[in-house]
Amino acid sequence: MSDPNGDDRRTSDESGPRTGSGGRADDGPVNRPEEAAADIDSGTGIGDGERSGGRDPRDESTQVANEERRRKTSVISLLVAVLGAWVALSVLVFETAAAPLWNNVLVGLVVLAAAGYNYYRVANDVPLSTGIASLIAVLGIWLIVSAALLEMTGGLFWSTLATGVLIAGLAGYNAYEAREARTVATEPGPGA
Repeated sequence: MSDPNGDDRRTSDESGPRTGSGGRADDGPVNRPEEAAADIDSGTGIGDGERSGGRDPRDESTQVANEERRRKTSVISLLVAVLGAWVALSVLVFETAAAPLWNNVLVGLVVLAAAGYNYYRVANDVPLSTGIASLIAVLGIWLIVSAALLEMTGGLFWSTLATGVLIAGLAGYNAYEAREARTVATEPGPGA
């Protein structure tokens, strides 16, 4: 019985029947640790220098896409931080009751701090936090809901609603990009 996938890694000179310890033909896969170790790619580029001649194993298009993604997420994180500051300060511009005032101040400050943290991470070549970006997106959805739930009126209602939509959308995009970047970084390369 032969392996239809060719997982036994036979070379052309081994195509004949092999004999096992009992003297009968054995068509099962062969365990060769020295060849298996050469096929393993960590995806990080560390320890792969012997095979690739010291080059980064990722191709240029992946590197360019990752750099573009990093630039985009840092700008979006900074924009979300500014929107969070606006939510916190908008209560000074619009007249409001106590509940909407504290809601906007607290949620705005948390969005400002969390988005600022993500911006700091990306600016220092640390991957964007998917959890923090998701939290910001949920807070943006809360701003949309709270505009009606806390019975905000006039300009504060529309400001909170529009800012909540922008925060939820931009932070959701950042969370998606962070997840995709992690997927690209951890998937095996073409030589694996």
